[in-house]
Amino acid sequence: MSNISKNTRLVLAIFHLFLGVLFLVGITSKVYSSLIVAFGILFIIKSKNENNQAVFWSAYIVGSEVLFRMSGGMFFHELPKYSVLLFLIIGLIIEKRRQPISLSYIIYILLLLLGIAFVEIPFNESIRKAIAFNLSGPILLGVSAIYFNNRKLSLNYILDMLFFMVLPIISMLSLLYFKTPELNKVAFGSTANFTTSGGYGPNQVATLLGLGIFILIVHILLKKNIFWFLLIDIALFLYLIFRGLLTFSRGGMLTALVAIMAFSFFYFISTKDKIKNILKYTSLIGVFGIGLWVYTSNITGGMLTNRYTNRNSIGVEKKDISTGRIELFKSELDAFFEHPFFGIGVGGTKHYRFEILEIEAASHNEMSRLLGEHGMIGLLVLLLLIIVPIKKILQQQFLARAFLSSFFLFWFLTINHSAMRIALPGFIYGLSVAIITLNEKNTLYRK
Repeated sequence: MSNISKNTRLVLAIFHLFLGVLFLVGITSKVYSSLIVAFGILFIIKSKNENNQAVFWSAYIVGSEVLFRMSGGMFFHELPKYSVLLFLIIGLIIEKRRQPISLSYIIYILLLLLGIAFVEIPFNESIRKAIAFNLSGPILLGVSAIYFNNRKLSLNYILDMLFFMVLPIISMLSLLYFKTPELNKVAFGSTANFTTSGGYGPNQVATLLGLGIFILIVHILLKKNIFWFLLIDIALFLYLIFRGLLTFSRGGMLTALVAIMAFSFFYFISTKDKIKNILKYTSLIGVFGIGLWVYTSNITGGMLTNRYTNRNSIGVEKKDISTGRIELFKSELDAFFEHPFFGIGVGGTKHYRFEILEIEAASHNEMSRLLGEHGMIGLLVLLLLIIVPIKKILQQQFLARAFLSSFFLFWFLTINHSAMRIALPGFIYGLSVAIITLNEKNTLYRK
């Protein structure tokens, strides 16, 4: 079922368990991240991207990004985004089999670049940094969509790609285990917890752990083990959930839950024994899920339940379930209504918000940022980004829809709570416009 042997999978998985321990020494992470980028470029060029090697290396970087950041493993902050951009562009240029270039996503990139003409930020701020911070993720999305649009990828290839993506998340688990003090010494409250997130942003850590949870459940449902024994994979799956819950960051965990529900829906429809499989898996997940929730909530003194029911540390319901994101969202909509045609320019919403609300915070929602900074152009961009993949998903069969709809939902939900601060949403959006084949002779795409 896969081009990667069981022995190779096991060796790589065990290696990455130990890799997380080595990353406790910051210089190790810096050297490793640099080597990954260098070897990735060399391997893609040497292979002429004959078997989409650019995708494997990109997937690995996407899964590694938060791990590298939390271990101090990057020489500059946006290295993963630029690396994935470079891998995909090199792959497109050097591959022998030319893919037709999507005009829709060329237009998308050009529309984004128009926003640069309307940049207005304080004179003491760096225009280059403002543009790079706000457009690197969306541009990566455009390049990823151009690369994957109508590209045929076998089911085996998708599973192998997800395997490479989850390897660094396994390393993250090791790093979190050793960087987190004993849980009975951690002060849990009703906000996201940096201590249990390895000292890094809980939102981004939870997003990658949620991705790992999704990848594990896909492998379990399709009976494709990460380790040799199913029980070890189930234990890894449960520990991912446990660590994700401990971050107290809800966005990444809820995104994973919705993606898993979408995948399961289409997967069960595609199977013969639908009712039997639904009852078997939902009952097992229900029992383990409830047990894990009760255990984790008890460890946190009930704070986990308060967090997910939007209550403060003394159990009183909070007025704002979004921890301030709704106010940011509204300010960006106000900017859109004030400048409806071309917006206030790339990077402008942060400074607009400070002037109006005296809140100095970057956007957490890519949809409202696009509207505020790009105006009607941003609205056109959003419509394009939503309509194109949905149309392509509906043209494929149920098992393909299981993957593609999950990829699309990961993009959509992640950009609504974490904007495009990391490479994951841009890359995974591209996967949602690919064509997934069950085997080499049978395409699921209906022209």
